[in-house]
This record gives sequence, structure tokens and C-alpha cells, in this order.
Amino acid sequence: MNLTHLDEQNKPKMVDVSDKEATTRIAVASGIIEVGKEAFEAVTSNSTKKGPVLQTAVIAAIQGAKQTSTLIPMCHPLMLTSLKTDIEELPEIPAFKLTVTAKLCGQTGVEMEALTGVSVGLLTIYDMLKAIDKGMVIRTVQLETKSGGKSGDFRR
Repeated sequence: MNLTHLDEQNKPKMVDVSDKEATTRIAVASGIIEVGKEAFEAVTSNSTKKGPVLQTAVIAAIQGAKQTSTLIPMCHPLMLTSLKTDIEELPEIPAFKLTVTAKLCGQTGVEMEALTGVSVGLLTIYDMLKAIDKGMVIRTVQLETKSGGKSGDFRR
């Protein structure tokens, strides 16, 4: 298997996508942050000292997805056409599940943008709740689906 981020001299390179066909590409990623009962109740009652946690996490997820190429060295800067987020409350754990859907019409996929958005959004929840709960755990940041491009579709 050839690694596409290495040149003939084994030096790192950004993949040349200039000859690839522009197609609609969509990626959906998700992740879970498990929190203590006190932290969960503070978020759901909107009583944290740092403000509205879930709304801030949504903004952070969008911002994180847009900054992917500045964080991940071999990612191309992309002109995203849509970023959608969803946060599901999981009181039985207790936890929050963040899902990010990234979309564009372009020559390379948006999996890393969706995954970065989820990661930054969950880290924001951690940051805003760490005074209440230092034992939080971020789990299962994963690609759920992707479509478009030469490699075809993927569904977990």
C-alpha cells in the first residue's frame, strides 16, 4: 500500500487533488462525553458559571471544523458549504453525544472536518465543566458515514 502523504524520497507532502473530480461530499462524525450527575444537571438546568455549555459547544464545533487545515498538517483548506451539529442528552449514562455533519462540493473529503468539529466541541464541554467534574471522559469519536469521492460511501 502506498502512503499518499509521502513523496518518492519518503518526505511528507500534501496530496495533489487538482486532477480529482469535484463531487458533493458529506461526512458525519460523532463522539460522547461522559460527565458526572452534578455536571449533567448543571448543563441541563443551564446553571453553570461559564454560561450555556451546549450552545457554546455547538459554536466551538463549527469553529473547530472550519480550522481543521490549520490543526492537521496534511489537510487541505476547504470551502465548506454546510456544517450542522446535534447534541443529544443521554441522562442514563449521564453523557452528551455530539454529532457534526460537514458538507462541500470539492475534490477531497470532509471526514477530518467532521471529526475535528466533534473533538473541539467535546473539549469545549470539558473546559466549561472541569470546575464541577474533573473525571469526565471523552469516548468514541468516530466517523459514522461519508459519501462522495472516488473511494465511495462508508457507513459504520
